[in-house]
This record gives sequence, structure tokens and C-alpha cells, in this order.
Amino acid sequence: MRKFQPIQYLLIFFIILIFFAFIPFQKAIVFQPNHSNAEFAYIPVKNETHFGIKYTHSIHLSAVVESYKITRDERIQQYELMYEDFSIGMPSNAEKGETFEQINGAYYIKNMKRDFPYFHLRIGQVRANHTVIFNNKEYPLSHSISPGTSVKVEIRKLNFFKQWEGVNILESL
Repeated sequence: MRKFQPIQYLLIFFIILIFFAFIPFQKAIVFQPNHSNAEFAYIPVKNETHFGIKYTHSIHLSAVVESYKITRDERIQQYELMYEDFSIGMPSNAEKGETFEQINGAYYIKNMKRDFPYFHLRIGQVRANHTVIFNNKEYPLSHSISPGTSVKVEIRKLNFFKQWEGVNILESL
């Protein structure tokens, strides 16, 4: 019987390492540009399941916060909407099964169960200042994605190389 040489063990090790580098393992909230070859941005997710998107409404210039959670089947569920003004473009009441509340001058629609495999978002160029809220910290998307860019927001598993290609929003500040 022939013995393996150390170089053969090393070669096998590198082949296995390369193989595992292509297996998607890191769950992430991904912001993928829709119509460009620009690099995507992402937030790695471990046990966290909630995130929000905060922005300034373009007409009435007040804060809006959309709150989401990641479902077990890796979809995105909007569960709450907070806004400060009843102007154009904002709901005037809750849908069936949801609750509408006014707290400290802000309006909340709670108990929302709106599921999406993904949604599209255009990063504001002037005053929207789209910001991701994750683990009680705020990350302006314009620091990682060019303002005016339309992105697809989805939950995806990334392999080592995809993580390397993208911009980790948590590390970009």
C-alpha cells in the first residue's frame, strides 16, 4: 500500500477548503442594486431577527420607521409602521387584524403581518436619508450604497467569496 506524501495532504486540505468557501452559510439582509453592476451591501445575521428602515418622508418631511422581522422560512415580514404626519402617502387607519395607535404624537400601525420574499427600495438622494436600524444602532445606507440607487432587499445566505465581494454595512462606518 502506498503512503500519502505531506504535499498530497496539503493539496487535499486546500481542495476541501476551497469547496467549503463556496457553500453559503452566513444568513444576511442583502441590499442588491437592481440595475447596475455596483457591489451589494449586506448585514450579517446570527440570532437577530428584527430590523427597521427609517427615512424622512419626501412630502411632509417627518420621520417614518418601517419595522421588519425575518421569518423562519427566511422571508421578510413587516410588523409595524410608525409615522409622525397624516399627510399624503401615509395610511389613515389599520387594515383588518392590525391595530392603530397614537403615542406621544406619533402614529403606529401594529400587529402587521405583511410577508415578502423581498422588497425594493430606492436610496434617497436629497433628504430621505434611508437608515437601517439593527441591534438598536443606526446605519445610513448612503454610506454603503450610492444615493439614488434602487435596491432589492432580501434575506440570503452568502458564501465566503460573496461576503468578500459585498460591503458589510456594520463595518462600513
